[in-house]
This record gives sequence, C-alpha cells and structure tokens, in this order.
Amino acid sequence: ERFPEVGFNLNFLPPGKPIAIYHYEPHQEGFLMLGGEAVLIVDGEERPLRRWDYVHCPRDVPHVIVGAGEGAFVLAVGGRLGGGGATYPVDATAAKHGASVEEETTNAGQEYAKFGPLVDSRYPGGLLPE
Repeated sequence: ERFPEVGFNLNFLPPGKPIAIYHYEPHQEGFLMLGGEAVLIVDGEERPLRRWDYVHCPRDVPHVIVGAGEGAFVLAVGGRLGGGGATYPVDATAAKHGASVEEETTNAGQEYAKFGPLVDSRYPGGLLPE
C-alpha cells in the first residue's frame, strides 16, 4: 500500500545491482540492512554495509546503495511531505557501479526507463536468519 507521508520499501539487491540511481532529494531517508552485504555510495565515497547497519541520509545528500557479496536485503524508509523531487547528479564512483546518470537531470522517468518496470518477487531466502 502507498502512503502520501512516508515511503516504505523492502528491497532485495542482487550483487552489483543498485537500489536506485545516485541521487539527492529534499526529503530524508533511512536504510536498514536486514541481511547480506552492500556498498553505500554517499557524497562520491564508498562505504561497506552489513547486516544491522543503519544509514540516515539527510535531505540534499547524494547517495545510492548497491548489492554486494551474495546480495543485500534492505529496508528503505523516506519522508515524502513538502513536495519536490530528486536530482540525479553525475558521479564517477556511482558510475563504476552502474548507478549514475551520464548528464545531471531531474527527469526520473527517463532515467529509470532503462531498468524496465519494477517486478514484485518473492524473497529468495538465505540472507535472514531462519
């Protein structure tokens, strides 16, 4: 179900796959690693993430998370009040992971079209304790 005030997403990121395109926005976001491994790219720098790591991303801070190792299971939560959309800046570190645009834009639809539609899927298992 979608809520206008806040967004909740559970994401399985296969190795090398980004949760989004490197971006910043006028809303804060939080990410909790529920299992597996990932790489956080924030302000152009890489940081490893593992189970139970939490990332608070204040507004206007460029970021993206990319699956690593066997993949990652990530809970993403973001505020949506106040309007405004994301900006997708060019970033060499994010590009190394296939998560950057080639030219800065605010056109999310154009950039995400290359990934195809979102597909609901079952949790593949193995990243969370039984």
